[in-house]
Amino acid sequence: MSDKIPEGNRSARERLAQQREQEKGREKRRRTLIVVSAVVGVLGLAAVVGLIAANVGKDGGDDTASGPAIAPSGASGEDALTLPVGAADAPSTLTVWEDFRCPVCAQFENALRDTVTELVNDGQVKVEYHLATIIDGNLGGSGSLRAANAAACAQDAGKFAPYHDVLFSNQPPEPDDAYGKNSRLIELAGKVQGLDTPEFRSCVEDGDHDSWVKKSDTAFREGGFQGTPTVLLNGESVFPAKDGEQISPAALKKWVLAANKGKKPGTAAPAAPSEGTATADGSAAPSPSGDGASAPAVPSSAAGS
Repeated sequence: MSDKIPEGNRSARERLAQQREQEKGREKRRRTLIVVSAVVGVLGLAAVVGLIAANVGKDGGDDTASGPAIAPSGASGEDALTLPVGAADAPSTLTVWEDFRCPVCAQFENALRDTVTELVNDGQVKVEYHLATIIDGNLGGSGSLRAANAAACAQDAGKFAPYHDVLFSNQPPEPDDAYGKNSRLIELAGKVQGLDTPEFRSCVEDGDHDSWVKKSDTAFREGGFQGTPTVLLNGESVFPAKDGEQISPAALKKWVLAANKGKKPGTAAPAAPSEGTATADGSAAPSPSGDGASAPAVPSSAAGS
């Protein structure tokens, strides 16, 4: 018997093998496309949430916050939603809207902190901080809310500025809701001298300012802002740029000094002076000693790991 395969059968088998190879190729391309699309989607989401933070979907924060909005000590402005830092009579005002889970906010703080501190110390500018919880709303979790409440508790203790810096210097990756754990927020309070007290712990664990934080976030969403950080110098946006010039330490100082030309630096004590500082590694440092006069509340240069 001949072992030769009829020409017709060979052609059919070859066509079938070729068809299978084509199907394998199509499946491989399909899987590659899915992976690439997923990566692009993640990067796109990070850009949207981190910088322009589209205010869609969830309303931001933990919906369990209830009760009256209890403003932290020393809060000022409309509805007491402003946390002031610096001399009250400084000639210029830097208004900053931030979310403690926002990575671009941390980039802004870590890059500009020393410059803002210098301008505040020199009485050139006062800073008005406002808190938002957009990352909770976009990615889920409660870290934005919990961290903002803890920062308000630090404000009650006169230590908002150094604790604010510690939170941004130790910020977890954006998808990591580590700040949703009160234990982590209390742990970081140990980096600010005298902040980790029974009163502070109770305030954090009981969510004393949760409703106030949600009220602040509502004000952010209704204010027409595009995302966090929103940074305004005397009402004019300076982040990420002003008049075509990108923000930088040198640019911010130039803009402030130009706005203050011919004006006297501020000297008045702030409404809620800071009583503690944090060192460069985020550990506690003693409060400055003096003749008993209150020193201006300024951001520290914390840079914890």
